[in-house]
Amino acid sequence: MKSLMFKACSAAILLLLASQGASAGEVVVISNSGLAISADEVRDIFLGEKQFAGSTKLDVIDNAALQDEFLSKVMHMDAPKYHSVWTKKSFRDGLTPPAVKSGDAEVIEYIKRTTGAIGYVSTAPAGVKIVK
Repeated sequence: MKSLMFKACSAAILLLLASQGASAGEVVVISNSGLAISADEVRDIFLGEKQFAGSTKLDVIDNAALQDEFLSKVMHMDAPKYHSVWTKKSFRDGLTPPAVKSGDAEVIEYIKRTTGAIGYVSTAPAGVKIVK
């Protein structure tokens, strides 16, 4: 009986860990609900190549807690390369790199209240547009 109970508990724990592992590492690009952005534009936006959506100035936000994962999965680059690109753009083009927020809650709050804002979080929240 104890062996059966142990196996059942072990299976439940493994199932729980597997389900967390499947959702862990998700990166969701979000924007202010009034912004029309396609998934194909995300890379250009975060590299400063696209600065407007129609007549709206884009306000790009990096998420410090998720930045390495975003850069790897979405941008297909590492942090040193990303920062190098922005250093060059700052000096050459006078562009300001994306502002950095500490985590999902701060990014979501900022995007909800800021027209033109786009960023990324680990789970899809309500009240914003899901881009990718």
